[in-house]
This record gives sequence, structure tokens and C-alpha cells, in this order.
Amino acid sequence: MRIDPQSDRAMFAALDQQRSARRPWLQLLTAVMSLAENRAELLRHGERAWASVTFSGTRHTIALAFTGDEALAAGERFIAALPEHEFAIPRQLVAEAAVVAVEHSTVPETRLTVEVEVLLLEES
Repeated sequence: MRIDPQSDRAMFAALDQQRSARRPWLQLLTAVMSLAENRAELLRHGERAWASVTFSGTRHTIALAFTGDEALAAGERFIAALPEHEFAIPRQLVAEAAVVAVEHSTVPETRLTVEVEVLLLEES
């Protein structure tokens, strides 16, 4: 439920100004929401550092909710497209993008909740 749409617009404008920042989370969330056809509600996003012997980066956990019949169809397309999607995030390589949980509910309204994990590696 949106309480103050003007405040939301101001928040997104401030986030857009940070697009050039080094941390890639905003670009990733923007790309994920675009892949979700902007029909999803962002429930949560978590980020943690990740490293191997040769690579470093971040692992992101993103939870989205698709509410209503049209959004549900967009959610199904999102689930199908995510694993093979070619992300374009500056100075980052998406090494893995996977759906880790899906939950359908019909009461009180049709809703699809999707949790994904994305591994971003820093390009050298």
C-alpha cells in the first residue's frame, strides 16, 4: 500500500543520483525490476560479501511479490527468464542468477512471491 507517492518519487530520484556509485546493488535491483516488467513489489534485498581464491564480489538475495493476474503472468515470465538473462551492470559480471523459492497464494488475492539469489563478481 502506498501512503505517499510524492515521497516515493523523491526516494527513487535520490537513488537514481547514486547510479554512478561503485556499489552495484542499485543497478542490479533496477535490472531485476525491469526483467520483472515493473510489475513486482520489492519485499527485501540483502547483500553480503563473497570471495573465492580468484574472484571477489557480492551475493544478493532479492524477494519480490507479484500481486494480481497480470502481475502473476509477469512473475511466471520472470522465473523462466532469470537463469539465462544477460545482465548489463557496469564493472560487474553476473556469475549466477537463480530462483531459490516460489510461493503461490490465492487468498485474499492472487499473489506470487519469488526469492532469487544473484552472484555478482567484480570485473578487474
